[in-house]
Amino acid sequence: MSIKNTELTYGCIAKWIHWTTAVLFLAAYISVYYRQWFTEVKTPENWNALQLHLSFGVSIMVIVVLRIVWRVMNQSPKLEPGSKLEHLAAHLGHFVLYAVMIIAPVTGYIGTGVNTEFFFMFDIPKFESTAMFQYIVSDGLGLTFAELEEPVDFIHKEILGAWLIWILIAGHAGAAFFHHYVKKDRTLLKMTSSR
Repeated sequence: MSIKNTELTYGCIAKWIHWTTAVLFLAAYISVYYRQWFTEVKTPENWNALQLHLSFGVSIMVIVVLRIVWRVMNQSPKLEPGSKLEHLAAHLGHFVLYAVMIIAPVTGYIGTGVNTEFFFMFDIPKFESTAMFQYIVSDGLGLTFAELEEPVDFIHKEILGAWLIWILIAGHAGAAFFHHYVKKDRTLLKMTSSR
């Protein structure tokens, strides 16, 4: 299997980044839903689930940066035969996915009022404690953390987390299965097979 992408398929690094991103998003959701559904507020279990969610979010940020750098440095496999509308929809869908993969962890970090205990190994300071917050938000916009937190949390939790990310994931997976089972082309195989 090639490390880099080819005209026919994605390389092993692109595949690793893709599937790692998927697992991290799933883990972030599991940890936050576990926290909401199965723990009591202000208990160690609640705190640990929050810290896992934050740790997965930071990991997603790092992986997405690597993903963008790798995508810029590599060719993408050729598109499978299809109409201009299908190709436009695929490009638009991927653009929106990338935007959400950036916006979700960034708004999660900005709207968090606690430090991230990154997988319980070391602390990442909360945004409110950074010079960037002081310079841009406090001095530049004249806002307190509480004033910033409400709209940022709304974007992160109510728009992205509650429904948009799920719609995009379902659409992405649905399109892959449609290509595999209906169109019978190599779209899904490019990300799953070594051929």
